[in-house]
Amino acid sequence: MKPEIHPAYHTIKVVMTDGTEFETKSTWGKEGETMRLEIDPKSHPAWTGVHRLMDTGGQLSKFKKRFANIGAMKPQS
Repeated sequence: MKPEIHPAYHTIKVVMTDGTEFETKSTWGKEGETMRLEIDPKSHPAWTGVHRLMDTGGQLSKFKKRFANIGAMKPQS
């Protein structure tokens, strides 16, 4: 393998959405940094079965506005 092409592998702290935290090894960030999760297995609909909409930066509003008239178009004669 070529030397000095691999990212540094170090310990970071991960804080989940409910506030629980754990330490793990990662190439993300720098030694000792904290990664705060916005979505994790305790809050993601795929694992919880509960669907809740999280509008980050108005993305949901933009989507609804952009596609509001889909399906409402009249057929061309």
